[in-house]
Amino acid sequence: MSLSQRDKNIINDIRKFRVMDTNSIAELHFNNCKNPSSSACNVLLRLMRLGHIKRLRGYSPYLYMLNESKMKQDSNKIPHFLELLNVYKEIRSIEEPRIFQVESRYEQVRPDIFSIFLKTPFFIEVQRSTYSYDEMEKKLKRYEELFQSGLIAGENWQPKDRVVFPHLLIILDSRYNFKNDYSFKIFQASSVTEFIDTIRPQQENKQVYRSENGAIKIKL
Repeated sequence: MSLSQRDKNIINDIRKFRVMDTNSIAELHFNNCKNPSSSACNVLLRLMRLGHIKRLRGYSPYLYMLNESKMKQDSNKIPHFLELLNVYKEIRSIEEPRIFQVESRYEQVRPDIFSIFLKTPFFIEVQRSTYSYDEMEKKLKRYEELFQSGLIAGENWQPKDRVVFPHLLIILDSRYNFKNDYSFKIFQASSVTEFIDTIRPQQENKQVYRSENGAIKIKL
């Protein structure tokens, strides 16, 4: 049985996020239907029967992974991937991101998210568990190593007239008092919405945030 474009889009999203819940799939792919939840369930059941996806039991709403996924159904990574999915939905409520990648791999560090939205590239770390200050500093030093490596200059999203390094946005419930000696701008907020709310008042005063090296501007 051939797959529709919507079927393929759903499968691709589950591949990208590793795991997705019924409500998110309905929101992202069936919002133009009279009953998004019911329509999503019918399509997901068909994709299960065709062997493309599998349902994880013991969750409400149901969770889905690709049938080929090696992740265990009780993996402690599942809540983390669902957090990344929520970040995507939050960004999408503001604007459709130009790029949204989950766990991009670099030699130095593996960001939870790389995204371009509001015409600005971001690395995003979703840190809901408690990390010590020293642990967070080690992570920031890995980002500094990535900055110094120059690898980012070769990314195909780079503008033609300059090289920019993404801002680092850390989504967390508490705050760290980081040193100001990094080569990139670091933001901390409990959500993407809170982050944007803290930036917007600056626009009213006609101020613009810049990275430490002045390479990137955020205009909201």
